[in-house]
Amino acid sequence: MPFSTPAEAPLRVAATAPAADQADSKPLAYSLPDLVCFAHLHWDFVWQRPQHLLTRFAQHGRVFYVEDAFYHNDDFVEPHLEVKERQQGVKVLVVHLPQHLRADEAAADQAQFGVLSRFFTEIGLANYIFWYYTPMALGKSRLFQPVLTVYDCMDELAQFKFAPPELRQREQELFAKADLVFTGGQRLYEAKREQHKDAHAFPSSIDKAHFGQARDPRTVEPADQAGIAHPRIGFFGVVDERLDIDLLGQLAANHPAWQFVIIGPVVKIDPASLPHPANIHYLGGKDYQELPAYLRGWDVATLLFARNESTEFISPTKTPEYLAAGRPVVSTSIRDVVRPYGELNLVQIADEPAEFGQAITRALEQGKDADWRTRTDAYLATISWDLTWQKMVNLMQKRLNAKQLIQSTITSASVPPNYSQSPISTSPKFFSHV
Repeated sequence: MPFSTPAEAPLRVAATAPAADQADSKPLAYSLPDLVCFAHLHWDFVWQRPQHLLTRFAQHGRVFYVEDAFYHNDDFVEPHLEVKERQQGVKVLVVHLPQHLRADEAAADQAQFGVLSRFFTEIGLANYIFWYYTPMALGKSRLFQPVLTVYDCMDELAQFKFAPPELRQREQELFAKADLVFTGGQRLYEAKREQHKDAHAFPSSIDKAHFGQARDPRTVEPADQAGIAHPRIGFFGVVDERLDIDLLGQLAANHPAWQFVIIGPVVKIDPASLPHPANIHYLGGKDYQELPAYLRGWDVATLLFARNESTEFISPTKTPEYLAAGRPVVSTSIRDVVRPYGELNLVQIADEPAEFGQAITRALEQGKDADWRTRTDAYLATISWDLTWQKMVNLMQKRLNAKQLIQSTITSASVPPNYSQSPISTSPKFFSHV
């Protein structure tokens, strides 16, 4: 079972994260090295925060996305690397390992380190940034020497179902190594700011143009949704322990005329545990490109999240995505939805089935409210993945420049003066990175 949340340290810093509201968003000339990302999520699983950010980095330099190792069912395979090219030239790296290494984590990490080391040498990767989504990747990466280390903490993974018991300890090690810590939301920032001196909140953002397609009347209705009656109450996302299946079941029972459309893969829970009345329609996982067409056919979009330890720190990306699609939204009281969306009356908030049903009724009318649309669009105009990425780049470049300046000063101080040299030299000086 995941560990419980540690007691929060006394507050010694501002409650609002600097990056979200105060970080300089003025674009700087891009001057970052290659980027290597270590992630627990498969690149091809669900298009979300890592893909939004890393495809933007890939437009300026080489990006390598290292997934968890793939273990074969036999011991005949030699450790080797699979390289897959994805959007914007991102290279997805998967180390293949024999079955016997599954039970020996240290040996598996060493084998992955060896495979990755050889690959990095072959491609001339010498000056690089490490970007982590999971502290568990330290086992195979801690011996490398990146010039900058970023921990993009998008979730409180230690509180997810089946989380490794050593994850919290690894996270402390990663905090010690990281130059910068980014968090996927304000609530998560408040939990991490006491553990790292250079933490910044970057809540979920949106690709407005993509989800704005749902407002276009020319968008074609998907065939598997076209025959479902209205009103349609929708949800898209991973269907796992974070989904409140009891709430879903009770809403469907209380409102048989409403049709509930659920889009997303089912993971970590038994599909048989899901409610299956006639007015709940499970359409499975869909490609990111298809989502606007489904959204166009919904009357209300929902965030049916349970209130448990796995959702305590989440900042759902789908909140602004639903709104960008022009759909009224009802959510349970997830902190990063309540603030700011609920407080601005852009999203209806409710937890109990009766209250949630009443909120959906209000949302069905809210979708016709011109004032709500105007206020929603005004707020959405202040956020985008492009802006989030640019703020991150600015922080990374400033931190890297500061490290280089320190190293240059140390290098200069360690070289004894050469009194035979002219006081003014035109020879270039080269300084190594930290």
